[in-house]
Amino acid sequence: MTTPESDKPLVTVRAALVLTLGVLVGVGAGLLAGAAGRGLPESVLSGCAAAAAGLLLFHQLIAKDD
Repeated sequence: MTTPESDKPLVTVRAALVLTLGVLVGVGAGLLAGAAGRGLPESVLSGCAAAAAGLLLFHQLIAKDD
């Protein structure tokens, strides 16, 4: 029995998990940079860089659905 196309989820569980973890890493890094006394632009850039690195890391670590 097959499911119709409309019943398929828009985002897989793996993609949602990878994105959520990447965002959490970025927010954490941005908050830590802000707490260290950096300015807002530098904190945002630090958070974005950490989020990108986190996305790449978690994309490699979390197994794909087969």
